[in-house]
Amino acid sequence: MLKIIKNAKIANETEVFESDILIEDEIIKEIGKGIDAADAEIIDAAGCYVIPGGVDPHTHMDLDVGFARAIDDFYDGTVAAACGGTTTIIDHMAFGPRDCSLWHQVKEYHRLADDNAVIDYGFHGVIQHPVTEERLSELSEIKEKEGINSFKLYMTYDYMLHDDEIFNVLRKCREAGIVITVHCENHGVIQQLRKEYVEAGKTEARYHPLSRPARCEAEAVNRMIHIAAMAGDAPLYIVHLTSAEGLHEVQKARREKRPHLGVETCIQYLLLTDKMYDDPKEGLKAIMSPPLRKDADREELWQALKDGEIDVVATDHCPFHFSEGKAEKQYGAEDFTKCPNGAPGVQERLMLMFSEGFMKGRLTLPEVVKLCCSNPSRMFGLFPRKGTLEPGADADLVIIDPEKTTEINREYIKGASDYSCYEDMSLEGRIEKVFARGKLIVSDGEFLGSRGAGQYLRRGKSALVSE
Repeated sequence: MLKIIKNAKIANETEVFESDILIEDEIIKEIGKGIDAADAEIIDAAGCYVIPGGVDPHTHMDLDVGFARAIDDFYDGTVAAACGGTTTIIDHMAFGPRDCSLWHQVKEYHRLADDNAVIDYGFHGVIQHPVTEERLSELSEIKEKEGINSFKLYMTYDYMLHDDEIFNVLRKCREAGIVITVHCENHGVIQQLRKEYVEAGKTEARYHPLSRPARCEAEAVNRMIHIAAMAGDAPLYIVHLTSAEGLHEVQKARREKRPHLGVETCIQYLLLTDKMYDDPKEGLKAIMSPPLRKDADREELWQALKDGEIDVVATDHCPFHFSEGKAEKQYGAEDFTKCPNGAPGVQERLMLMFSEGFMKGRLTLPEVVKLCCSNPSRMFGLFPRKGTLEPGADADLVIIDPEKTTEINREYIKGASDYSCYEDMSLEGRIEKVFARGKLIVSDGEFLGSRGAGQYLRRGKSALVSE
C-alpha cells in the first residue's frame, strides 16, 4: 500500500528541508514536493519534523548477569524502543557458559529475540576467555554465516581479556573486517578500590563512582587505542565513553589521525551526574558501569559531540526492577558492589536528544540525526538501509511535533521497568507517529505493532573497516 507523508520538515544528517515522502510497502520510494499517487494514504505532518527511525547500537535485552536478569526481554524492550522512536537496535550478547563456543550465544540470542522483537534487530557477538585458535576461527564463520560484523570484549569483569588476548583478537578481526567494541576500564584498580571500600564499611551508593574513577576509563581507553594501532590499526569502537579524562585520550588519537576508530557515549552521561548517588536508596537506580560523572564531564562530552569527536549517542539500556518485591536493584541496598549494573534508556534517548540537544541549542537537528541514526547505522554496516531518509531506504521514520511536550513519568514508561532516571523531566517536543518499514507502529504514545514483527538484520561492511 502507498503512503504519502505531506508537508514534512525532513531532517537528515546534513539538512532540514520541506518535502513529501512517498512510501511503497516497506521502502521510501520518493522524496520531493507535490508528490501525488492514486489511492495513497495521506499523513499530514504540517508543523512537524520527520526524522529517520533511531538506531540504538548498544542495548542489553534479557541480559543474564548470573545473579539477576534484565527485566526487559526482546518484546518489552523493543516496545519501549519503538514508543521512543527507535526502530532498530543492535544488542550486546551476555557471556555464555565458561569455555563455550562463540556460536553458543548466537544461537541463544536468536532464541530470545526471534518472534519476540517488534522492531528490526541485530547482535554484537561477545568474546570471553579463553581466546583459543578455535575461538578466533569462529569470528569469521559467524560474520559470514550470520552477518555479525562486530564483537565485544571487556577489559574488566569476570570474563575480561588480558592485553595479549586483546592483541590477538584485534589482529584476527583486522584480517576479517570485524569491528571490536570495547568496555574500557582498568580492572585491577577497580577491584582494589572496591575491596578497600567494602572492608572500610563504605558501601553506600555514593562510593560506586569513587570505586571506578574516571582515570580507570582513561587509562584503558589509551591502552586500547595503542593496542589497536599495534594490531595494524584494527577497527575499534569504544562504547559508553563517560569522562573528560577518557575523552582527552580520544582527542589525542583524533589529532594523531588514528584510523578506524569509532567512539560512543550514552544519553545518561550527557544529562545525569554523580549527584544521583548521594541518596543511598534512590542512588541505586543509577548504578551502572562506568558510573555517572561530574557536570564538567557532561559539558565536555556535549562539546565533543558538536566537534565530531564522538560519533554515536547510544543507551546501554539494561533495566532491573527497583521497588517491586525482591527488586534486583535492592541487592545493593547494604553494599553497592552487589547491585546489578544498568538502567533503562532506550525509550528516552531520542526525545532527550531532540529536546536537550536540538531544542536547547546544543546541537542542530541534523547533528542529532547523525549521532542517533545515521552514524550508528554506518558504524555497524546498516547504512543506507537504516538511519536515513532517502529513496531505497527502509521506511523507518518518526514524526515529532516540536510545539507539544513529553512528560517522563510512570505513565510514559512502556517497557517492564518500574522507573526512569529521567522521571519528572518535561521535554520540548512529542512523538506523534513512528513507522517501521512503512507500517505505523506507534501513534500518540500508543503501541500498534505486533510481537515478532521485527526482522533480524544481517549486516554489511562497517564504515570503520578499510577496503
